[in-house]
Amino acid sequence: MSARRNGRQATAADLTPLAFSGYAHFTAMQVRDGRVRGLDLHLERLRYGSAELFGRALPDDRVRLWLRAALDEAPADCSLTATVYPTSGEFTAAAADEEPALLVRTAPPVSGPPGPLALAVVEHERFLPSVKHVGEPAKTYFLRQAVVRGYDDAAFADRRGRLSEASIWNLAFWDGSAVVWPAAGMLGGVTMGVVRRQLDRLGVAQRLREIRTADLPGLGGAAVMNSWTPGIPVRRLGTATLPDAPDFLRLLHRAYEAETPAEV
Repeated sequence: MSARRNGRQATAADLTPLAFSGYAHFTAMQVRDGRVRGLDLHLERLRYGSAELFGRALPDDRVRLWLRAALDEAPADCSLTATVYPTSGEFTAAAADEEPALLVRTAPPVSGPPGPLALAVVEHERFLPSVKHVGEPAKTYFLRQAVVRGYDDAAFADRRGRLSEASIWNLAFWDGSAVVWPAAGMLGGVTMGVVRRQLDRLGVAQRLREIRTADLPGLGGAAVMNSWTPGIPVRRLGTATLPDAPDFLRLLHRAYEAETPAEV
């Protein structure tokens, strides 16, 4: 694993403030053969998160330069996390001319668990759900509580009972003729964005609808996705058992693989 701050090897002095900071946002990607699917969506996520948290964003060309600097020292296949944070730290007002910093970390590649997964359903709504921000102990807390109860992970339902997302996953469902995405406050994942636009290009029907646990018996399958994978089957959500849907899973993977990887 390596870490670079603003394109240069990070020092202990660079990393120490981050160890105690929760005011930052990030994007995570899987790099294969030096390329990334959905690179434009990762850059868009970083711009959006910076605008929301800091009021300004780093230019895309500079972000790409620093990403390339990290990848030049990494294996062709790796995991990469890019974290944007304020140099002034948290619990302070930002200076008018303050520009955020970028920490890029590389690590071995990951492909996710094989599944199928059983997800506990808990009531939880993320703060600023559209931003992939750090400092979210609830996600790890609910995951660990779910494992104690015999599940693999946790999925979230909002105060209105609508399913939104899982701890580090987006949810996708199959109704027999279309891919169904839950309508609720959530983080729109990059893999989810890649799959959605490629499903459009493949002419596959997609629907956005509110889904509650009572609706699950009427659905034909479920999956989770994140930067690791475009689809892992879900066999149980709470007390509801979902049918195997191999064609649905193959469709998600087919859509993802239709995206041409981009050079950073």
